[in-house]
Amino acid sequence: MNNHREKRVMVIPGATAQIPLINALHKNGYTVVCVNPYEDSPAFEYADFSERYDILDVSACTKVAKKYGVRAIMSDQCDIAMPPLAAASEKLGLCSIGTEMAELYTNKYAMREFSENNGFPCPKYAQCKTLREAKDFFNSLDNPKMIIKPLDSNSSRGVFTVSDSEELDGLFEQSLAFSKINKAVICEEYIEGTEFTVDGLMYRGKHYSLAISKKKHYAHHPNIACELYFSHSNFEYDYDRLREQNDLYVEKSGLPFGFTHAEYKYNGREFVLIEIGARGGGNYISSHIVPAMTGIDNYKLLIDSTMEKDNYDCDLTIKDEFKDRCAVLKFFDINTKDDGKVLKQILGEKLLKDNPKVLLYGFNVQLGERVKVADNDSKRIGFYIAYGDTKAELDEFIKTVDENVDFVF
Repeated sequence: MNNHREKRVMVIPGATAQIPLINALHKNGYTVVCVNPYEDSPAFEYADFSERYDILDVSACTKVAKKYGVRAIMSDQCDIAMPPLAAASEKLGLCSIGTEMAELYTNKYAMREFSENNGFPCPKYAQCKTLREAKDFFNSLDNPKMIIKPLDSNSSRGVFTVSDSEELDGLFEQSLAFSKINKAVICEEYIEGTEFTVDGLMYRGKHYSLAISKKKHYAHHPNIACELYFSHSNFEYDYDRLREQNDLYVEKSGLPFGFTHAEYKYNGREFVLIEIGARGGGNYISSHIVPAMTGIDNYKLLIDSTMEKDNYDCDLTIKDEFKDRCAVLKFFDINTKDDGKVLKQILGEKLLKDNPKVLLYGFNVQLGERVKVADNDSKRIGFYIAYGDTKAELDEFIKTVDENVDFVF
């Protein structure tokens, strides 16, 4: 029985994004216990055991972990899971990044403080608990635009761009409502420029920035991404400089192991950190895109590190055969207003289904459903992930999808 329990791992939450991690654990010989509040949680059917509890309830998570005698608690692609995961792990003496590190990598104000204290580019910012504080900060800026976001949330919920202090009257409380634990909003000077993501891995004391994307955003909502285009180089931007800066940030922070997902903006002079999490990029970046871009089994390295089995060398350099490879995470766009329109048909799905270089795709709506434009990341109508061995190959496929996949209302 003890040997059997040695191979048990608890995964939180039970959302769809945890399914690749559960599958990887099974592949590596582990039994999985999944915790989530909802009976119909998508990951439950993939786990060996499931329990219905709020993942933010550390006592409940600890109780479940004890019940099954798990060796570790794990999560991926989920910011809000990291603090309770670390706290429960500490209570049980299990390996994790620790509560202090979980706080640094989920609390946006803590990220700003760390950047400023360690000489990394940083916008003007303030942590605000009241509308008055937010207005005072806005009025102190030379920049006529400010961005507000919950201190600890995810999926771009409660993130707004403000260009007039009066707009805060309606937006501040909305943003504050999405702050999960520490009820506060971070206000910061808006940075004009191109946005990037960097997904990496901390392994044996060194951080490796493995996959960089250039982001595009919806015209109707500049804080919601519609495309992440991954490549190892870009003639317009110095990706080597971005990799070096990102690696240095993580190594200085003292993160012991695990995935990282960072977002930066280039303001014309330097890359400015927007936020960084100690987890893989959402929407299957860590599970699908990073391996496709690098050939690295990053989930095995994450699992082995968490199980304290990282006592061997691993080559994490990008091999020549992957250096020209590009990938895209593309979200579909629709043109509906007001109360939206009823979806009648989706055209062109066969194009996505039949191409071996489409790693994953999905639609978040059903025929007959009334569809509106997305107001946060979770409300996007659908997506696909594809790769090409060259940029030209991928660009041609993106063009073909744009011309053939359509939503009929």
